[in-house]
Amino acid sequence: MAIPEERRKTVRMLFDEGKGKKEIARLLNMSPKTVRKIIGTEDAQYIRKQSGQTVDVRLLDELYRFCGGYASRMQEVLKEKHGIEIKYSTLTRLLRTNGIGQKANKRVHHFGDVIGAEMQHDTTGYSLEIGGRRRKVVCSGLYMRYSKVRYVQFYSGFNRFRMKCFFHQALTYWGYAAAECVIDNTNLAVLHGTGREAEFTPEMVRFAGQYGFTWIAHEKGHANRKAGIERAFRTVETNFLPGRTFESMEDLNAQAFEWATERYARRPLAKTKLIPAVLFEEEKPYLVKLPPYIEPPYRPHERKIDQYGYVAFGGNYYWMPGKSTGGARVIEYGDKIKIFPSEGTPLEYPLPPEDARNAKFAPEGVNTNPYKPRNLKQNSREEEKKLRASGELCSEYIDFINSGESRVRYRFKFIRELYGLMRNMAPSLWNATIERALKYRVSDIEAITRISMQLMGGKKSTELPYVNDGYRQREAYLKGQFSQEADLNYYGELMEGEKSDDG
Repeated sequence: MAIPEERRKTVRMLFDEGKGKKEIARLLNMSPKTVRKIIGTEDAQYIRKQSGQTVDVRLLDELYRFCGGYASRMQEVLKEKHGIEIKYSTLTRLLRTNGIGQKANKRVHHFGDVIGAEMQHDTTGYSLEIGGRRRKVVCSGLYMRYSKVRYVQFYSGFNRFRMKCFFHQALTYWGYAAAECVIDNTNLAVLHGTGREAEFTPEMVRFAGQYGFTWIAHEKGHANRKAGIERAFRTVETNFLPGRTFESMEDLNAQAFEWATERYARRPLAKTKLIPAVLFEEEKPYLVKLPPYIEPPYRPHERKIDQYGYVAFGGNYYWMPGKSTGGARVIEYGDKIKIFPSEGTPLEYPLPPEDARNAKFAPEGVNTNPYKPRNLKQNSREEEKKLRASGELCSEYIDFINSGESRVRYRFKFIRELYGLMRNMAPSLWNATIERALKYRVSDIEAITRISMQLMGGKKSTELPYVNDGYRQREAYLKGQFSQEADLNYYGELMEGEKSDDG
């Protein structure tokens, strides 16, 4: 409903007299929103300053162009050259009210959601707290335009190789690809030109051909051509990131995968109430089905095997068998590496966590240094872990051994020998042996072995033979405790003499 011209003039007159917008709304029985609309769109030649002083609109427009659009400099020029003192907030409000420096909202072309025709890709940066510290990460997203399903992953840095790994991971998970992929004019895929004139790198063209799609770059400044993925990032900011904690990059990506492929894909959309996962099932017949196997993206590296038998890659070290210290070729994949030495057998290693640095990796059970000293001290951590796992009684006995009460001199050796005994005993015999050793505070391997032998001898009693320590208080014991021991060599000589006589 149009507002009468007389009413508009009344609003402007009251506003010029210094009345507030809410006060004008009460006086004229109008809504504050209507009053603001009349004042904001009025084609006036001047604007009233809050203190009653006026600033000419043409002067503001001229100063805006003269100062390059910087309002702080405009504030200084108004005071120095025109004698007008104005607050910065008031000046910026006047610029907004008169539309000076404001971009007008333009209509945009609408692209219909054609089933199976298009997917969109883009990246954006975030600053997240991961593992207790703030880190900058790059979020890569792929979005099916029709079904609205999406796939997101986070990286500490993004390059062409990681872009290819991301596409391989997302498309092989779906098993399908759209005929076209809309991207911005990134140099990761575009060789030169923009928009329709963009020419893509042969490497990326070949890569896309494996999956059956082609690249399309939107026109420069026309980012809303891929509004779907832009909206997907907005959903990441408002629905995925808030209220979540991340221990590592691996934890972040695991949660992102679950959120995008399970939680978001299976909930109804806000406006249409359609479910992306259901729409994707309908879209599959119109998409490009991927071959059963596609070679994952990889890139080669040249390295050398050092004097210790390790190959350095990505800040970590990977052991290689043999005695050669020559060159080696490392093939890097998205989740693993393969090392091909100039001589010997190639090995494959999974990539460690992204934060791993200066770590050494070797095949399980391989002795990477056969020349280490034989008397090198070795701990008994693994043996102790297995002993404790055998039962609560054994765990209590290990606590006794580790305490100062046991007085075991070589604790690591004792635990390893104890583990050897456990492996050679039946569980029932082992538990009975440890129970008795703990009861009498036995901390000698030979004594524990004798206890097990006694238990296997078939004795009914589960107690050790009772020994009365009272003999130490007897008078005969006290008199003889300091006497000299008898010399038994004489009896040995007699026995030798008897043998010679017999001979």
